[in-house]
Amino acid sequence: MMRSEPIIYELSAPGRRGYSLPKCDVPEQDVKDLLPEAMLRERAPALPEVSEVDVVRHFTRLSQLNHGVDIDFYPLGSCTMKYNPKINEEVVRLPGLANIHPYQPEELSQGALQMMYELDQYLCEIGGVDKVSLQPAAGAHGELTGLYVIKAYHEDKGEGHRKMVIIPDSAHGTNPASAIMAGYKTVEVKSNEAGDVDIEALKAVLEKYDGEIAALMLTNPSTLGLFEQGIEEVASLVHKAGGLLYYDGANANAIMGISRPGDMGFDVVHFNLHKTFATPHGGGGPGSGPVGVKERLAPFLPVPVVEGKDGRFYLDYDRPKSVGRMKGYYGNFGVAVKAYAYIRTMGPDGLRQVSEDAVLNANYLMYRLKDHFERPYDRFCKHEFVLSGNIQKREADVRTLDIAKRLIDYGVHPPTVYFPLIVDECLMIEPTETEGKESIDNFAEAMLKIADEVKRDPEKLTSAPHTTVVGRLDETRAARQPDLRWTPAAGAEGE
Repeated sequence: MMRSEPIIYELSAPGRRGYSLPKCDVPEQDVKDLLPEAMLRERAPALPEVSEVDVVRHFTRLSQLNHGVDIDFYPLGSCTMKYNPKINEEVVRLPGLANIHPYQPEELSQGALQMMYELDQYLCEIGGVDKVSLQPAAGAHGELTGLYVIKAYHEDKGEGHRKMVIIPDSAHGTNPASAIMAGYKTVEVKSNEAGDVDIEALKAVLEKYDGEIAALMLTNPSTLGLFEQGIEEVASLVHKAGGLLYYDGANANAIMGISRPGDMGFDVVHFNLHKTFATPHGGGGPGSGPVGVKERLAPFLPVPVVEGKDGRFYLDYDRPKSVGRMKGYYGNFGVAVKAYAYIRTMGPDGLRQVSEDAVLNANYLMYRLKDHFERPYDRFCKHEFVLSGNIQKREADVRTLDIAKRLIDYGVHPPTVYFPLIVDECLMIEPTETEGKESIDNFAEAMLKIADEVKRDPEKLTSAPHTTVVGRLDETRAARQPDLRWTPAAGAEGE
Protein backbone atom coordinates (compact mmCIF):
# COMPACT_ATOMS: atom_id res chain seq x y z
CA MET A 1 0.00 0.00 0.00
CA MET A 2 1.33 3.42 -0.91
CA ARG A 3 1.92 6.06 1.74
CA SER A 4 -1.16 8.17 2.42
CA GLU A 5 -0.68 11.92 2.03
CA PRO A 6 -2.55 14.19 4.47
CA ILE A 7 -4.25 17.32 3.23
CA ILE A 8 -2.22 20.47 3.74
CA TYR A 9 -4.50 21.67 6.57
CA GLU A 10 -3.51 18.59 8.52
CA LEU A 11 0.14 19.67 8.20
CA SER A 12 -0.68 23.10 9.59
CA ALA A 13 0.62 24.32 12.95
CA PRO A 14 -0.06 27.77 14.44
CA GLY A 15 2.73 30.26 13.89
CA ARG A 16 4.52 28.45 11.07
CA ARG A 17 5.43 30.58 8.06
CA GLY A 18 6.66 29.76 4.59
CA TYR A 19 7.82 33.26 3.78
CA SER A 20 9.88 36.15 5.12
CA LEU A 21 8.97 39.58 3.78
CA PRO A 22 11.09 42.72 4.14
CA LYS A 23 9.79 45.47 6.37
CA CYS A 24 7.19 47.61 4.59
CA ASP A 25 8.77 50.86 3.37
CA VAL A 26 5.53 52.65 2.49
CA PRO A 27 2.74 53.82 4.79
CA GLU A 28 0.40 50.97 5.68
CA GLN A 29 -3.27 51.45 4.91
CA ASP A 30 -6.27 49.75 6.37
CA VAL A 31 -7.93 47.42 3.89
CA LYS A 32 -11.29 48.94 4.86
CA ASP A 33 -10.14 52.15 3.18
CA LEU A 34 -9.31 50.33 -0.06
CA LEU A 35 -12.27 48.02 -0.65
CA PRO A 36 -16.04 48.57 -0.62
CA GLU A 37 -17.66 47.29 2.53
CA ALA A 38 -19.66 44.69 0.61
CA MET A 39 -16.42 43.03 -0.53
CA LEU A 40 -14.87 42.75 2.93
CA ARG A 41 -14.81 39.47 4.85
CA GLU A 42 -16.02 39.36 8.43
CA ARG A 43 -12.85 37.53 9.33
CA ALA A 44 -9.68 36.33 7.63
CA PRO A 45 -9.86 32.98 5.83
CA ALA A 46 -8.56 29.99 7.78
CA LEU A 47 -5.49 29.31 5.65
CA PRO A 48 -3.00 26.58 6.55
CA GLU A 49 0.13 27.63 8.41
CA VAL A 50 3.06 25.61 7.06
CA SER A 51 6.76 26.05 6.43
CA GLU A 52 8.23 26.27 2.95
CA VAL A 53 9.76 22.81 3.14
CA ASP A 54 6.41 21.32 4.17
CA VAL A 55 4.71 23.00 1.21
CA VAL A 56 7.34 21.81 -1.28
CA ARG A 57 7.35 18.26 0.04
CA HIS A 58 3.56 18.08 0.19
CA PHE A 59 2.95 19.09 -3.40
CA THR A 60 5.92 17.08 -4.66
CA ARG A 61 4.52 13.96 -3.01
CA LEU A 62 1.09 14.68 -4.51
CA SER A 63 2.64 15.01 -7.95
CA GLN A 64 4.26 11.60 -7.53
CA LEU A 65 0.85 10.04 -6.99
CA ASN A 66 -0.32 11.12 -10.44
CA HIS A 67 -0.06 8.99 -13.54
CA GLY A 68 1.01 10.57 -16.80
CA VAL A 69 2.44 9.70 -20.18
CA ASP A 70 5.90 10.68 -18.94
CA ILE A 71 5.61 8.00 -16.24
CA ASP A 72 4.22 4.94 -18.01
CA PHE A 73 1.89 3.54 -20.63
CA TYR A 74 -1.33 5.52 -21.19
CA PRO A 75 -3.56 3.65 -23.68
CA LEU A 76 -6.61 5.92 -23.35
CA GLY A 77 -8.61 5.14 -26.48
CA SER A 78 -9.67 8.06 -28.69
CA CYS A 79 -7.58 10.50 -26.63
CA THR A 80 -4.23 9.78 -28.35
CA MET A 81 -2.19 10.17 -25.19
CA LYS A 82 1.20 9.94 -26.85
CA TYR A 83 4.53 11.11 -25.56
CA ASN A 84 5.25 14.78 -26.27
CA PRO A 85 8.80 15.47 -27.55
CA LYS A 86 10.50 17.83 -25.13
CA ILE A 87 12.20 19.77 -27.94
CA ASN A 88 8.80 21.32 -28.62
CA GLU A 89 8.68 22.61 -25.04
CA GLU A 90 12.10 24.19 -25.55
CA VAL A 91 11.00 25.87 -28.78
CA VAL A 92 7.93 27.47 -27.24
CA ARG A 93 10.11 28.95 -24.47
CA LEU A 94 12.24 30.90 -26.92
CA PRO A 95 12.01 34.58 -25.85
CA GLY A 96 10.73 35.77 -29.23
CA LEU A 97 7.78 33.39 -28.89
CA ALA A 98 7.22 33.19 -25.14
CA ASN A 99 7.40 36.94 -24.48
CA ILE A 100 5.53 38.29 -27.49
CA HIS A 101 2.35 40.27 -26.77
CA PRO A 102 -0.75 39.54 -28.87
CA TYR A 103 -1.35 43.25 -29.40
CA GLN A 104 2.12 44.05 -30.65
CA PRO A 105 2.02 45.85 -34.00
CA GLU A 106 2.13 43.56 -37.02
CA GLU A 107 5.47 44.95 -38.14
CA LEU A 108 6.96 43.77 -34.83
CA SER A 109 5.25 40.36 -34.98
CA GLN A 110 6.28 39.08 -38.39
CA GLY A 111 7.93 35.93 -37.02
CA ALA A 112 4.87 34.88 -35.06
CA LEU A 113 2.54 35.70 -37.95
CA GLN A 114 4.74 33.75 -40.35
CA MET A 115 4.62 30.74 -38.03
CA MET A 116 0.82 30.94 -37.87
CA TYR A 117 0.55 31.35 -41.63
CA GLU A 118 2.84 28.39 -42.32
CA LEU A 119 1.02 26.21 -39.77
CA ASP A 120 -2.19 27.08 -41.64
CA GLN A 121 -0.55 25.92 -44.86
CA TYR A 122 0.78 22.69 -43.33
CA LEU A 123 -2.60 21.77 -41.87
CA CYS A 124 -4.25 22.51 -45.21
CA GLU A 125 -1.87 20.08 -46.91
CA ILE A 126 -2.30 17.40 -44.25
CA GLY A 127 -6.10 17.72 -44.20
CA GLY A 128 -6.78 18.35 -47.87
CA VAL A 129 -8.48 21.69 -47.22
CA ASP A 130 -7.90 25.24 -48.48
CA LYS A 131 -7.90 27.55 -45.46
CA VAL A 132 -7.51 27.09 -41.69
CA SER A 133 -8.44 29.13 -38.63
CA LEU A 134 -6.22 28.60 -35.58
CA GLN A 135 -8.70 30.22 -33.19
CA PRO A 136 -10.61 27.28 -31.66
CA ALA A 137 -9.27 26.39 -28.21
CA ALA A 138 -10.01 22.66 -28.28
CA GLY A 139 -11.65 19.88 -30.28
CA ALA A 140 -15.21 20.57 -29.14
CA HIS A 141 -14.64 24.29 -29.69
CA GLY A 142 -13.47 23.41 -33.19
CA GLU A 143 -16.67 21.45 -33.73
CA LEU A 144 -18.76 24.42 -32.64
CA THR A 145 -16.77 26.74 -34.90
CA GLY A 146 -17.10 24.39 -37.87
CA LEU A 147 -20.85 24.09 -37.34
CA TYR A 148 -21.19 27.87 -37.18
CA VAL A 149 -19.33 28.04 -40.50
CA ILE A 150 -21.68 25.44 -41.99
CA LYS A 151 -24.69 27.33 -40.67
CA ALA A 152 -23.45 30.63 -42.12
CA TYR A 153 -22.79 28.94 -45.46
CA HIS A 154 -26.32 27.56 -45.71
CA GLU A 155 -27.87 30.85 -44.62
CA ASP A 156 -25.81 32.72 -47.19
CA LYS A 157 -27.30 30.43 -49.85
CA GLY A 158 -30.81 31.12 -48.59
CA GLU A 159 -31.07 27.64 -47.04
CA GLY A 160 -31.21 28.52 -43.37
CA HIS A 161 -34.05 26.04 -43.03
CA ARG A 162 -31.52 23.20 -42.96
CA LYS A 163 -31.65 22.39 -39.25
CA MET A 164 -30.69 18.72 -39.00
CA VAL A 165 -27.23 17.26 -38.33
CA ILE A 166 -26.67 13.53 -38.76
CA ILE A 167 -24.59 11.84 -36.05
CA PRO A 168 -23.37 8.20 -36.25
CA ASP A 169 -24.16 6.02 -33.23
CA SER A 170 -20.41 5.54 -32.67
CA ALA A 171 -19.67 9.28 -32.54
CA HIS A 172 -17.96 11.23 -29.79
CA GLY A 173 -20.44 12.72 -27.34
CA THR A 174 -19.18 16.19 -28.20
CA ASN A 175 -20.62 15.88 -31.71
CA PRO A 176 -24.32 16.02 -30.80
CA ALA A 177 -23.56 18.46 -27.97
CA SER A 178 -21.81 20.86 -30.35
CA ALA A 179 -24.60 20.55 -32.89
CA ILE A 180 -27.24 21.40 -30.28
CA MET A 181 -25.18 24.38 -29.08
CA ALA A 182 -24.98 25.62 -32.67
CA GLY A 183 -28.78 25.61 -32.86
CA TYR A 184 -29.25 22.36 -34.76
CA LYS A 185 -31.31 19.27 -34.12
CA THR A 186 -29.63 15.89 -34.39
CA VAL A 187 -30.61 12.56 -35.86
CA GLU A 188 -28.71 9.34 -35.31
CA VAL A 189 -27.64 6.94 -38.04
CA LYS A 190 -26.85 3.35 -37.12
CA SER A 191 -23.70 1.35 -37.77
CA ASN A 192 -23.81 -1.92 -39.65
CA GLU A 193 -22.36 -5.27 -38.50
CA ALA A 194 -18.92 -4.31 -39.86
CA GLY A 195 -18.85 -1.13 -37.75
CA ASP A 196 -19.31 1.25 -40.69
CA VAL A 197 -22.13 3.72 -41.27
CA ASP A 198 -25.10 1.70 -42.49
CA ILE A 199 -25.66 3.03 -46.01
CA GLU A 200 -29.30 1.98 -46.13
CA ALA A 201 -29.97 3.62 -42.77
CA LEU A 202 -28.28 6.79 -44.03
CA LYS A 203 -30.44 6.80 -47.15
CA ALA A 204 -33.54 6.46 -44.98
CA VAL A 205 -32.48 9.44 -42.83
CA LEU A 206 -31.74 11.56 -45.89
CA GLU A 207 -35.12 10.68 -47.38
CA LYS A 208 -37.02 11.36 -44.15
CA TYR A 209 -35.39 14.77 -43.72
CA ASP A 210 -35.20 15.70 -47.37
CA GLY A 211 -34.13 19.34 -47.72
CA GLU A 212 -33.46 19.71 -43.99
CA ILE A 213 -29.99 18.15 -43.68
CA ALA A 214 -27.24 20.64 -42.90
CA ALA A 215 -24.37 18.24 -42.27
CA LEU A 216 -23.12 14.82 -41.31
CA MET A 217 -20.48 14.73 -38.56
CA LEU A 218 -18.12 11.81 -38.88
CA THR A 219 -14.85 10.56 -37.40
CA ASN A 220 -12.71 8.51 -39.76
CA PRO A 221 -11.34 6.19 -38.53
CA SER A 222 -14.31 5.91 -36.22
CA THR A 223 -14.18 5.55 -32.46
CA LEU A 224 -14.32 1.81 -33.12
CA GLY A 225 -10.87 2.19 -34.67
CA LEU A 226 -12.23 1.26 -38.10
CA PHE A 227 -11.84 3.08 -41.41
CA GLU A 228 -15.16 3.78 -43.10
CA GLN A 229 -15.08 1.50 -46.13
CA GLY A 230 -17.95 3.34 -47.79
CA ILE A 231 -16.80 6.89 -47.09
CA GLU A 232 -16.97 8.02 -50.73
CA GLU A 233 -20.56 6.80 -51.06
CA VAL A 234 -21.46 8.45 -47.75
CA ALA A 235 -20.02 11.75 -48.98
CA SER A 236 -21.80 11.49 -52.30
CA LEU A 237 -25.19 10.79 -50.68
CA VAL A 238 -24.90 13.70 -48.24
CA HIS A 239 -23.71 16.13 -50.90
CA LYS A 240 -26.54 15.13 -53.24
CA ALA A 241 -28.95 15.87 -50.40
CA GLY A 242 -27.48 19.40 -50.15
CA GLY A 243 -25.62 18.74 -46.89
CA LEU A 244 -21.96 19.13 -45.95
CA LEU A 245 -19.54 16.70 -44.33
CA TYR A 246 -17.84 17.60 -41.06
CA TYR A 247 -14.66 15.72 -40.10
CA ASP A 248 -14.01 15.20 -36.41
CA GLY A 249 -10.21 15.11 -36.34
CA ALA A 250 -9.90 13.19 -33.07
CA ASN A 251 -8.56 10.11 -34.83
CA ALA A 252 -6.33 11.69 -37.46
CA ASN A 253 -3.28 10.04 -35.87
CA ALA A 254 -4.10 7.00 -38.00
CA ILE A 255 -4.09 8.66 -41.41
CA MET A 256 -1.50 11.47 -41.55
CA GLY A 257 0.39 11.33 -44.82
CA ILE A 258 -1.73 8.39 -46.00
CA SER A 259 -5.19 9.80 -46.66
CA ARG A 260 -6.72 13.26 -46.35
CA PRO A 261 -10.24 14.09 -45.15
CA GLY A 262 -10.64 16.67 -47.91
CA ASP A 263 -9.98 13.97 -50.51
CA MET A 264 -12.59 11.72 -48.89
CA GLY A 265 -15.24 14.37 -49.45
CA PHE A 266 -15.20 16.30 -46.18
CA ASP A 267 -15.91 20.03 -46.40
CA VAL A 268 -14.95 21.06 -42.86
CA VAL A 269 -12.13 19.50 -40.83
CA HIS A 270 -10.96 20.15 -37.30
CA PHE A 271 -7.54 19.13 -36.02
CA ASN A 272 -6.70 18.24 -32.42
CA LEU A 273 -3.22 19.68 -31.99
CA HIS A 274 -3.18 18.24 -28.47
CA LYS A 275 -3.75 14.74 -29.85
CA THR A 276 -2.32 14.31 -33.31
CA PHE A 277 0.46 16.89 -33.22
CA ALA A 278 2.11 16.04 -29.91
CA THR A 279 1.26 18.99 -27.74
CA PRO A 280 0.40 18.16 -24.10
CA HIS A 281 -3.01 16.63 -23.58
CA GLY A 282 -4.98 16.57 -20.36
CA GLY A 283 -5.10 18.40 -17.08
CA GLY A 284 -7.77 20.74 -18.35
CA GLY A 285 -5.82 22.25 -21.20
CA PRO A 286 -4.89 24.24 -23.01
CA GLY A 287 -5.69 22.37 -26.17
CA SER A 288 -6.16 23.60 -29.69
CA GLY A 289 -8.70 22.66 -32.36
CA PRO A 290 -7.97 24.51 -35.63
CA VAL A 291 -10.67 24.28 -38.27
CA GLY A 292 -9.96 23.91 -41.97
CA VAL A 293 -12.46 24.32 -44.80
CA LYS A 294 -12.81 24.00 -48.52
CA GLU A 295 -12.53 27.19 -50.55
CA ARG A 296 -16.26 27.90 -50.80
CA LEU A 297 -16.49 27.95 -47.00
CA ALA A 298 -13.38 30.06 -46.37
CA PRO A 299 -15.23 33.42 -46.29
CA PHE A 300 -17.13 32.27 -43.20
CA LEU A 301 -14.11 31.42 -41.03
CA PRO A 302 -13.63 33.41 -37.78
CA VAL A 303 -11.78 36.72 -37.95
CA PRO A 304 -9.00 37.44 -38.10
CA VAL A 305 -7.16 34.95 -40.30
CA VAL A 306 -3.47 35.24 -41.09
CA GLU A 307 -2.60 36.10 -44.68
CA GLY A 308 0.68 36.64 -46.46
CA LYS A 309 1.62 38.83 -49.42
CA ASP A 310 4.97 39.89 -50.85
CA GLY A 311 6.86 38.41 -47.92
CA ARG A 312 4.76 40.25 -45.32
CA PHE A 313 2.21 38.67 -43.02
CA TYR A 314 -0.86 40.33 -41.57
CA LEU A 315 -4.16 39.72 -39.78
CA ASP A 316 -7.13 39.94 -42.12
CA TYR A 317 -10.25 41.36 -40.49
CA ASP A 318 -11.97 42.36 -43.72
CA ARG A 319 -14.21 39.30 -44.03
CA PRO A 320 -17.84 40.45 -44.08
CA LYS A 321 -19.28 36.90 -44.15
CA SER A 322 -17.24 35.71 -41.18
CA VAL A 323 -18.96 34.07 -38.22
CA GLY A 324 -16.99 36.51 -36.06
CA ARG A 325 -14.41 35.92 -33.39
CA MET A 326 -14.53 32.59 -31.54
CA LYS A 327 -11.76 33.27 -29.05
CA GLY A 328 -9.77 36.14 -27.63
CA TYR A 329 -6.61 36.94 -29.55
CA TYR A 330 -5.70 34.38 -32.25
CA GLY A 331 -5.93 30.93 -30.63
CA ASN A 332 -3.74 29.16 -28.09
CA PHE A 333 -0.50 30.44 -29.55
CA GLY A 334 1.88 28.32 -27.45
CA VAL A 335 0.10 25.10 -28.45
CA ALA A 336 0.29 26.13 -32.10
CA VAL A 337 4.05 26.73 -31.77
CA LYS A 338 4.57 23.22 -30.40
CA ALA A 339 2.53 21.69 -33.22
CA TYR A 340 4.50 23.74 -35.77
CA ALA A 341 7.78 22.48 -34.30
CA TYR A 342 6.48 18.90 -34.37
CA ILE A 343 5.40 19.10 -38.01
CA ARG A 344 8.68 20.71 -39.06
CA THR A 345 10.65 18.10 -37.12
CA MET A 346 8.78 15.13 -38.56
CA GLY A 347 8.33 16.29 -42.14
CA PRO A 348 5.90 14.55 -44.51
CA ASP A 349 7.67 11.18 -44.37
CA GLY A 350 7.87 11.30 -40.60
CA LEU A 351 4.17 12.11 -40.22
CA ARG A 352 3.29 9.19 -42.43
CA GLN A 353 5.51 6.91 -40.35
CA VAL A 354 3.75 8.17 -37.20
CA SER A 355 0.45 6.90 -38.55
CA GLU A 356 1.89 3.66 -39.88
CA ASP A 357 3.53 2.89 -36.55
CA ALA A 358 0.36 3.78 -34.63
CA VAL A 359 -1.64 1.37 -36.80
CA LEU A 360 1.03 -1.33 -36.50
CA ASN A 361 1.15 -1.04 -32.70
CA ALA A 362 -2.63 -1.18 -32.39
CA ASN A 363 -2.97 -4.26 -34.59
CA TYR A 364 -0.12 -6.03 -32.81
CA LEU A 365 -1.71 -5.42 -29.43
CA MET A 366 -5.18 -6.36 -30.66
CA TYR A 367 -3.94 -9.70 -31.94
CA ARG A 368 -2.15 -10.42 -28.66
CA LEU A 369 -5.42 -9.96 -26.77
CA LYS A 370 -8.10 -11.13 -29.18
CA ASP A 371 -8.28 -14.74 -27.91
CA HIS A 372 -8.81 -13.68 -24.29
CA PHE A 373 -11.40 -10.93 -24.70
CA GLU A 374 -14.39 -10.64 -27.01
CA ARG A 375 -13.63 -8.76 -30.24
CA PRO A 376 -16.84 -7.23 -31.64
CA TYR A 377 -15.43 -6.50 -35.12
CA ASP A 378 -13.26 -9.04 -36.90
CA ARG A 379 -11.28 -6.53 -38.95
CA PHE A 380 -7.88 -4.92 -39.03
CA CYS A 381 -8.01 -1.79 -36.93
CA LYS A 382 -6.35 1.56 -37.40
CA HIS A 383 -4.75 3.43 -34.48
CA GLU A 384 -7.08 1.98 -31.82
CA PHE A 385 -9.42 -0.94 -31.31
CA VAL A 386 -12.30 -2.06 -29.13
CA LEU A 387 -12.64 -5.19 -27.07
CA SER A 388 -15.51 -6.28 -24.85
CA GLY A 389 -15.49 -7.67 -21.31
CA ASN A 390 -18.63 -9.70 -22.02
CA ILE A 391 -16.83 -13.03 -21.55
CA GLN A 392 -15.58 -12.02 -18.11
CA LYS A 393 -18.97 -10.60 -17.15
CA ARG A 394 -20.77 -13.74 -18.25
CA GLU A 395 -18.38 -16.24 -16.67
CA ALA A 396 -17.44 -14.54 -13.38
CA ASP A 397 -19.60 -11.41 -13.04
CA VAL A 398 -16.44 -9.33 -13.53
CA ARG A 399 -17.16 -6.15 -15.44
CA THR A 400 -15.02 -3.94 -17.65
CA LEU A 401 -14.76 -1.41 -14.82
CA ASP A 402 -13.21 -4.12 -12.63
CA ILE A 403 -10.65 -4.90 -15.32
CA ALA A 404 -9.78 -1.21 -15.59
CA LYS A 405 -9.39 -0.86 -11.82
CA ARG A 406 -7.16 -3.93 -11.66
CA LEU A 407 -4.89 -2.54 -14.40
CA ILE A 408 -3.95 0.29 -12.04
CA ASP A 409 -2.24 -2.28 -9.83
CA TYR A 410 0.00 -3.17 -12.77
CA GLY A 411 1.25 0.40 -13.05
CA VAL A 412 -0.46 1.41 -16.28
CA HIS A 413 -3.36 3.74 -16.98
CA PRO A 414 -6.58 1.92 -17.88
CA PRO A 415 -7.94 2.31 -21.41
CA THR A 416 -11.20 4.10 -22.14
CA VAL A 417 -14.17 2.06 -20.87
CA TYR A 418 -17.85 1.87 -21.84
CA PHE A 419 -17.31 3.91 -25.00
CA PRO A 420 -18.42 3.76 -27.76
CA LEU A 421 -21.81 3.07 -26.27
CA ILE A 422 -22.74 0.63 -29.03
CA VAL A 423 -20.22 -1.94 -27.69
CA ASP A 424 -21.37 -3.68 -24.52
CA GLU A 425 -18.72 -3.70 -21.74
CA CYS A 426 -16.39 -1.83 -24.06
CA LEU A 427 -12.63 -1.40 -23.70
CA MET A 428 -11.18 1.09 -26.21
CA ILE A 429 -7.40 0.80 -26.42
CA GLU A 430 -4.96 3.10 -28.22
CA PRO A 431 -1.22 2.40 -27.78
CA THR A 432 -0.05 5.24 -30.11
CA GLU A 433 3.13 5.21 -32.16
CA THR A 434 5.40 6.41 -29.36
CA GLU A 435 5.30 3.11 -27.45
CA GLY A 436 8.00 0.50 -28.04
CA LYS A 437 7.31 -3.21 -28.25
CA GLU A 438 8.42 -3.68 -24.64
CA SER A 439 5.78 -1.29 -23.29
CA ILE A 440 3.07 -2.87 -25.40
CA ASP A 441 4.10 -6.37 -24.36
CA ASN A 442 4.06 -5.35 -20.69
CA PHE A 443 0.52 -4.08 -21.09
CA ALA A 444 -0.52 -7.21 -22.97
CA GLU A 445 0.94 -9.43 -20.23
CA ALA A 446 -0.98 -7.46 -17.60
CA MET A 447 -4.21 -7.92 -19.54
CA LEU A 448 -3.55 -11.65 -19.94
CA LYS A 449 -2.82 -12.04 -16.22
CA ILE A 450 -6.05 -10.24 -15.44
CA ALA A 451 -7.96 -12.54 -17.81
CA ASP A 452 -6.49 -15.47 -15.86
CA GLU A 453 -7.33 -13.85 -12.51
CA VAL A 454 -10.95 -13.62 -13.58
CA LYS A 455 -11.04 -17.43 -13.67
CA ARG A 456 -9.03 -18.03 -10.48
CA ASP A 457 -9.78 -15.12 -8.15
CA PRO A 458 -12.46 -12.74 -9.44
CA GLU A 459 -12.71 -11.00 -6.04
CA LYS A 460 -9.23 -9.61 -6.65
CA LEU A 461 -10.69 -7.63 -9.56
CA THR A 462 -13.98 -6.58 -8.00
CA SER A 463 -12.10 -5.05 -5.03
CA ALA A 464 -9.25 -3.49 -7.05
CA PRO A 465 -7.17 -1.37 -7.00
CA HIS A 466 -5.03 -2.58 -4.07
CA THR A 467 -1.83 -0.53 -4.51
CA THR A 468 -3.19 3.01 -4.44
CA VAL A 469 -3.47 5.56 -1.63
CA VAL A 470 -7.25 5.21 -1.67
CA GLY A 471 -9.25 2.20 -2.68
CA ARG A 472 -12.04 1.97 -5.19
CA LEU A 473 -13.80 5.27 -5.73
CA ASP A 474 -17.44 5.78 -6.61
CA GLU A 475 -17.02 7.81 -9.81
CA THR A 476 -20.76 8.30 -10.27
CA ARG A 477 -21.18 9.77 -6.80
CA ALA A 478 -18.05 11.88 -7.21
CA ALA A 479 -19.43 13.37 -10.41
CA ARG A 480 -22.92 13.98 -9.08
CA GLN A 481 -22.07 14.96 -5.50
CA PRO A 482 -18.66 16.63 -5.66
CA ASP A 483 -17.24 17.66 -2.28
CA LEU A 484 -14.23 19.80 -3.12
CA ARG A 485 -14.16 22.20 -0.16
CA TRP A 486 -12.25 21.52 3.05
CA THR A 487 -14.21 22.28 6.18
CA PRO A 488 -12.55 22.26 9.61
CA ALA A 489 -13.84 19.96 12.30
CA ALA A 490 -16.45 21.45 14.62
CA GLY A 491 -14.81 23.56 17.30
CA ALA A 492 -11.48 23.77 15.46
CA GLU A 493 -9.64 27.07 15.51
CA GLY A 494 -10.60 29.31 12.58
CA GLU A 495 -13.93 27.59 11.97
